[in-house]
Amino acid sequence: MLPFKLVYHPGYDLQLGEHVFPSRKYRLIHDQLLDEGFAGPWDFVEPRPASDEDVLRVHEAGWIDRLKNDKLTDADIVRLEIPYSKAMVDGFWLATGGTILAARNAVRDRIGFNIGGGFHHAFPAHGEGFCAIHDVAIAVRALQHERMIERAMIVDCDVHHGNGTAAIFAGDRSVLTLSMHQFNNYPNEKPASTIDIHLRDGIGDDEYLERLRGALEVAMSFSPNLVFFVAGADPYREDQLGGLAMTMEGLKRRDRLVFETALAKNVPVAVTLAGGYARNTADTVTIHCNSVKTAKEALE
Repeated sequence: MLPFKLVYHPGYDLQLGEHVFPSRKYRLIHDQLLDEGFAGPWDFVEPRPASDEDVLRVHEAGWIDRLKNDKLTDADIVRLEIPYSKAMVDGFWLATGGTILAARNAVRDRIGFNIGGGFHHAFPAHGEGFCAIHDVAIAVRALQHERMIERAMIVDCDVHHGNGTAAIFAGDRSVLTLSMHQFNNYPNEKPASTIDIHLRDGIGDDEYLERLRGALEVAMSFSPNLVFFVAGADPYREDQLGGLAMTMEGLKRRDRLVFETALAKNVPVAVTLAGGYARNTADTVTIHCNSVKTAKEALE
């Protein structure tokens, strides 16, 4: 039995068909962890969808109404970059419920893990970049509302800048946002995070890890009650939407660094997966599975 629960629901698949975002990856991660014998059925828990009350602490009511009632404009769809369907909307609400549950589990178990989520490009009044609602921001507000935490830190290691995260928490002294991303990549406009690490094209493991280590040392002085780790697989050197040169081993070292830095300060970590668009989807799945395995190693 794992020392933490893996939050997962078959409904995480957004049913996008042939799309560069392989949302079937969530099922493949679940199945691979079982097939390898790393996890058993008892290690997984299913979330409930996020409540609209939770979602509306972050998002404007008009955007939520358009999403839930099939009122998106053509411009909304173009900006979102994924086709509209009820399965898509349901998937985002389930994944957001999963991130809330993973955050609660982290407070209890030191690590909480959502096999999904990390939709860091969503803004209060619109979605973009495959992200309709911002599950991590919603989870931060839910746990603050429940008085489980006061201060949260978001460590975003997706290859793309966490623009929605930065915009939502701008000026909020209760949340520190750290985004480490390829500078010459989506999105064009990058609102300021608390800490932004702009990476040049093509950097590899050693430089990446050195810069992340320095940023974490500075960020941990914030003394958060909970770290949300957005563990994107897309810094991988074979990613279709990335331009960095990280290896699978380097990404494991990245994950270990985040986990060990937080746990050494007795700060729990809630994990979401975010992006991953490797030419071979099996590579993306393996990177995400490695994040689960590294979390277990860090706890032990």
